[in-house]
Amino acid sequence: MHYVKMMEKPIIRKCCNNQLWLVILISFVLCFVLLCFDYSALTGNQDGVTAVLVSNYENPITTQKSESLQFTTSLNETLIRPNRTDFITRQPSKDQQSVKEKPVADSCSGEYIYIHNLPRRFNQELIESCESITVGTERNMCPYLVNSGLGHEVENFEGVLLNKSWYATNQFLLAVIFHNKMKQYKCLTNDSSLASAIYVPFYAGLDVGRYLWGVKASIRDQSSFDFVKWMVSQPEWKKMGGRDHFLVVGRISWDFRRQTDNESDWGSKLRFLPESNNMSMLSIESSSWNNDYAIPYPTCFHPSKDSEVLQWQDKMRRQKRPYLFSFAGAPRPDLQDSVRGRIIEECQASKNLCKLLECSYGVNGAITCDNPGNVMRLFQNSVYCLQPAGDSYTRRSIFDAILAGCIPVFFHPGTAYAQYKWHLPQNYSKYSVFIPVKDVKDWKAGINETLLRIPEERVMSMREEVIRLIPSIIYADPRSRLETFEDAFDLAVKGILDRIDGVRKVIRDGGDPSAGFADGDDFKYTFSGYGGET
Repeated sequence: MHYVKMMEKPIIRKCCNNQLWLVILISFVLCFVLLCFDYSALTGNQDGVTAVLVSNYENPITTQKSESLQFTTSLNETLIRPNRTDFITRQPSKDQQSVKEKPVADSCSGEYIYIHNLPRRFNQELIESCESITVGTERNMCPYLVNSGLGHEVENFEGVLLNKSWYATNQFLLAVIFHNKMKQYKCLTNDSSLASAIYVPFYAGLDVGRYLWGVKASIRDQSSFDFVKWMVSQPEWKKMGGRDHFLVVGRISWDFRRQTDNESDWGSKLRFLPESNNMSMLSIESSSWNNDYAIPYPTCFHPSKDSEVLQWQDKMRRQKRPYLFSFAGAPRPDLQDSVRGRIIEECQASKNLCKLLECSYGVNGAITCDNPGNVMRLFQNSVYCLQPAGDSYTRRSIFDAILAGCIPVFFHPGTAYAQYKWHLPQNYSKYSVFIPVKDVKDWKAGINETLLRIPEERVMSMREEVIRLIPSIIYADPRSRLETFEDAFDLAVKGILDRIDGVRKVIRDGGDPSAGFADGDDFKYTFSGYGGET
């Protein structure tokens, strides 16, 4: 019995020892497995268990952890980021990658314009001394400078003008109007190195307007010399030698092309100075040189929104027109080649078919024809509006007629066809009638018979084209911007940018940018290539 008890104790002790070692061994194995798992996760191993995390990163829970980590890191940049985050960071989709790779398009590329900050004497001081601008005439320019150069508002004249977008605008202030509109241009830049064109706001027309009568040629030219001297000293000039520069004037180009120093000759010689010759000039009438471009005369209609344009066009479509043709103007007995006298004679002889509005120099003429209500009433009541040349080839009445929905009748190609190529259709028969008169001595116009022969269908088509052109020949209010229409300013800017871009292309191709840039065109104002009504 005692022996048996003695034998049980070692057996029990041995079994316990075996069980203890088994527990230790199992615990060790479990710890080792857990240790391997944790190590793989920390090192980002793509094998084994970690692959589950990589393959399941789309799981909402994992995504939520990713966003949480990114948000926390953005708040505290001192946190240590993991070496690899591909298992918790969502890769961009193909659509996102394509959007990211596409550069943002610059809507103003190729359209940037830089405005030169000229000394005040070349623009602002001229406005401040407005009473001296038109010495030698009966007019005082100062009242026309209000409302950004548009002049005073004109009341609705007997229902003729329809709305409050009408002003007593002076044609010589085009430079001021253009400058004010340029200040609102959508693609202005303060960095001239980005500019596709350099706008130079020199009011050359207002400057020369002070010295046109009884003043020495040297005085008339002084501002021009000072202007080009300042221009060539600027860094912008060196880029293209001035061929990317342009200015705008409210007078005809001939006023700046005096070819001699005779005191009796008209105007200044600004455009014959070598430096100025490298620039382009926009004016109400171009010369026969290639660096002069014509843009429309300013009318008295300056809408501030698209609805005003549409409303006016609709009114012109519905307008009754009792007169076959009309003429607003005065004879030019001192001009031997003028056809105006013969036109007035035909109009008076046509009785009820023609309406005449006589405009003469002096106070009476200013009251009669400077009132937009008088002119608009005449042209709105006419199917055709006669547009003979005046003191020069062109006249503001061209654009008053188009504004009134009246089909213009021209007698010389230099009055419109060779001029406003950025603003009027190249196919001139779409919107006008041409009765060529090369020599008034051979007058065979027969205006009545010529106009009456035109089919009604063509008359309606021409009138609709004229009405469609209205937005392109007006200057919208500089204090606002049209949304869907391009006005005369917009088309002028587009035209000069194309012109300068063409010069750049010549340079890129290794050509001479001066070749043809300022050459004269002796055939510009000839009748060659223009067919008239028969």
